[in-house]
Amino acid sequence: MHQRCPCLSGDTYSECCGRFHSGTALPPTAEWLMRSRYSAFYFGDAQYLLKTWHQLTRPEALDLDPEITWRRLDIVRTKGGGLLDSNGIVEFTAHYRVTGKAGRHNEVSRFQKVDQHWYYLDAAPPPRNVA
Repeated sequence: MHQRCPCLSGDTYSECCGRFHSGTALPPTAEWLMRSRYSAFYFGDAQYLLKTWHQLTRPEALDLDPEITWRRLDIVRTKGGGLLDSNGIVEFTAHYRVTGKAGRHNEVSRFQKVDQHWYYLDAAPPPRNVA
């Protein structure tokens, strides 16, 4: 597949997230796992999303809304999640359209590496307001 990768890395899908989706490579960092998961949402690949979800928090099934068209991924910041880390955080904004209306999903995701595999753990709790 020579189309541009939906995660907007600048590479083609086959050079980028396609290799993770096909199982020929593992995402080396939490950010790359986040990008590949976004691309899985883009293509409606629920199996990949479940496979890359940490077993402690993974749902039994995942029903993706076919009405949502994912448009763009913006990585806001990362903390940890590198080659030598075992935990990482990726804050992102995913833009979408549903029934003709634009929307966006903002999240601070937590990731954990287990046996050299990165997994999505959960969305970090929102910051507490301190008065």
